[in-house]
Amino acid sequence: MAQIFISLGSNVNKEHYLRQALIALKAYFPDFIHSSVYESEAVGFAGSNFYNSVVAAKTDMPLAELCKLLKKIELDNGRTREDKKFSPRTLDLDLLFYDDIICETPAQLPRDEITKNAFVLQPLAEIAPDFYHPVAKLTLAELWNNYYNPQQKLWKVEFSNP
Repeated sequence: MAQIFISLGSNVNKEHYLRQALIALKAYFPDFIHSSVYESEAVGFAGSNFYNSVVAAKTDMPLAELCKLLKKIELDNGRTREDKKFSPRTLDLDLLFYDDIICETPAQLPRDEITKNAFVLQPLAEIAPDFYHPVAKLTLAELWNNYYNPQQKLWKVEFSNP
């Protein structure tokens, strides 16, 4: 069983789409752990604030199949393939880790934004502080303790899981 971590983000009808993502993920990973939900300003473009969180789960699903599943869940929730990287979105699901695999395809693993964005790193460190980042050679707690970017502000929001 592979240990996986998936980031969830939305800034269009964000509570609804985050809830829909959790419902869809629960069907495949019934014992997942969900972090707190954080609100943050859009990064890289002017837009509405995002809701972000992270899910940890175990799976037997092969990496390529998991990547296809995440894209399908996004498309099922109004995401289009034409969406630009830095633009508003109904749902963004990114695979952050698949065990300690390091690769570029079918997804960049570990995901580069883990160490760059507070809205990814803080929820990750919250639910898996002792997970070891195979490239940075530090635990997620150590990465979060060393993180400093005063430009990125985020705060917890009340959110009840479906």
